[in-house]
Amino acid sequence: MMSSRILATSALVLLAFLTISEGMTLRSLGVELHCRCIQTESKPIGRHIEKVELIPANSHCEDTEIIATLKKSGEEVCLDPEAPWVKRVIKRILESRRR
Repeated sequence: MMSSRILATSALVLLAFLTISEGMTLRSLGVELHCRCIQTESKPIGRHIEKVELIPANSHCEDTEIIATLKKSGEEVCLDPEAPWVKRVIKRILESRRR
């Protein structure tokens, strides 16, 4: 009986510690705790894109975010997921992953 209380108390202390340190740990690993995209670009910039990152909706951001890194400047630009040209780019990426 006593050992189950000690085990339960230890588990609660561990969970509390992990909860408190989660923000620091995740942030240090490069995990965002909020949406990264405040504004999105809907103008076609496809030929200037070096890479595209798809971030699915999650507990920290309810929107799917599409972040493109530009070739020349390395700048990250948030793309409008509703723009027709962005939909085509995403479709090509998903199709190439299936192969």
